[in-house]
Amino acid sequence: MSRLAGSSKLLRAMNESAALAHLLEPGTLTRSDLRKLTKLSTPTISEVLRRLTEAGLVTVVGHNSGRPGPNAELYAANPDAAYAAAVSIRDIGPSDAPSVAAALCDLTGTIRSRTELRVDFLRTDPKSAVLDAVATLRRDSGVPAERLRHVQLGVAGSYDSRTQTIRHVDVPGLGRTGLVPEIATALGTHVGVDNDVNLAAIAERRHGVARESDGFALLWLGLEGLGLAIDIAGSLLRGARGGAGEIGYMPLYAPDSTHRKVDLQDLVGGAAVLALGQDCGVPGRTPPEVVRAAAADPEAASEFFPRLADRIAVGLAAVIAVLDPSLVVLAGPVAQAGGRTLLAAVESALHRAAPLESTVAVTTIDDDAVLLGALDAGLTAVRETLIASIRDS
Repeated sequence: MSRLAGSSKLLRAMNESAALAHLLEPGTLTRSDLRKLTKLSTPTISEVLRRLTEAGLVTVVGHNSGRPGPNAELYAANPDAAYAAAVSIRDIGPSDAPSVAAALCDLTGTIRSRTELRVDFLRTDPKSAVLDAVATLRRDSGVPAERLRHVQLGVAGSYDSRTQTIRHVDVPGLGRTGLVPEIATALGTHVGVDNDVNLAAIAERRHGVARESDGFALLWLGLEGLGLAIDIAGSLLRGARGGAGEIGYMPLYAPDSTHRKVDLQDLVGGAAVLALGQDCGVPGRTPPEVVRAAAADPEAASEFFPRLADRIAVGLAAVIAVLDPSLVVLAGPVAQAGGRTLLAAVESALHRAAPLESTVAVTTIDDDAVLLGALDAGLTAVRETLIASIRDS
């Protein structure tokens, strides 16, 4: 009898999780819609909806009056059942630029609150910065602490999930052992961490030019550093210790100096873009400002962009030779500033540099891709947790 009861409980949980998974998608569904999607009987669907509604996960949002017979109730996931937050600790840029961006969304993905903060990490511990950002989001949105089910951190470095340690970072204190568990304890919720470029690739997959791609590589041209994300059929390659894609560390050797080690960062990083701008007489306080100024001046563009594109092609030729992706996406502040002018120059440089071919595109996301990707990742984690909790209940 206990085995029968256990089987019945498991089957009920599977039915509920299947229905909730459909209701978490955008739009509304009737009982009839859910019955067709889940292949469950009408009495079973009615019972599933009753239990999900009583649990506060699903709500009636209206009635469908466009069909013959009684008006059918329209169901959707309850937006206030759970929330996810994202905190992006950005590349080190100008001292007056926001260094932390954060946002909070409900269960449907609607952003309820968003903020940007300037933080001096020489004086402020990253833990305090994250807690302050989340507190600001909760205060502005009125979300109670117990409804915040996941906080996703985006960092300009790699995350070793085995040791729960952030590596390859320049922000003081961000690589401190024990930092991530301390943040999770202080917030009282689960905290996820991922490389900022991986998160940008998640956003590009869901909202950008890579939506229909079977796989792609995303080269991030940031304010300071470089990064590479590798999407294989919708799954990101992170590596054994989260370091896959740290392409800025890829060693090169300058043609005129065979004894001196040069990294790709030295050729295409933010400092290199600024120096190239000076060489070409292009003004700008930041790399994106230099790129935009060059794009606006045809004479400057004719010198600046081919030289920058030749450098970018060095890294992309290696990426294409190893991965042979169907699509390469240029993203990050420098790529956004360069737009189609940069794209044309890179395509030309790649054609000269290597016989291998991949389609190259510039990101179509004009918002903060890292923050959007972190929200997507956090929301996915929240939804998976809710579904798992039903199965385990």
